Amino acid sequence: MLRKKIGNFESGKVQALSRTANIEWQDVWSQRRTGLEKKQNELAEFERSSTEFRYFLPSMVTGLLATPEYVRASLAHVPGDQSKAIARKLERQSVLYDTPKSFTFILTEQAVRWPFLPAPAMAVQVDRLVSLSLLPNIQIGVIPLEGHLPISPLNTFTVYDARVATVETHTGAMVFRDHRDISAYLKEFSAYEEHASFGEVARERLSGWAHRFRS
Repeated sequence: MLRKKIGNFESGKVQALSRTANIEWQDVWSQRRTGLEKKQNELAEFERSSTEFRYFLPSMVTGLLATPEYVRASLAHVPGDQSKAIARKLERQSVLYDTPKSFTFILTEQAVRWPFLPAPAMAVQVDRLVSLSLLPNIQIGVIPLEGHLPISPLNTFTVYDARVATVETHTGAMVFRDHRDISAYLKEFSAYEEHASFGEVARERLSGWAHRFRS
């Protein structure tokens, strides 16, 4: 009996170590010390080696979809010269035109309409979403702040194929490689996908929100 308990303990310990090895925490302070362009290079590698991308964006527009002005504003609070990080972030957008790769972006209305820039610049940003949604390998879905949504978003997350999931928080990002974590985020993404509008319906909503910024 004792030997069995020891065996179970050792097995549980190995599983815990394995799980820890498949979770990586990247805090923002370390990223700033080493240079934010290093983080951009890491994301570019994920994008190079993946073919199917899923982005859930509850609070703001991700860099791949952002205008140059939006990108600059997203890094304006970071001390120091961020010109290299901004340039690398904009360079990464070329992956959207790699047609063998497929992208699905789901944004809440709050993410699209949060006044991160002055109104005229926000209108341009929303117009960019409309334009990108016309590319054959890109789906952009929006979840409006109306109706009933029985699930509550907590964090921005991205799933690369079915092998890596990244989750962003205010103080850093977590990288998950355990299949249980990835499956959980894929399931959550599918739930949001069911409540999102795509295609012409999404473009009509986006165009309406752009018009509000202009008026």
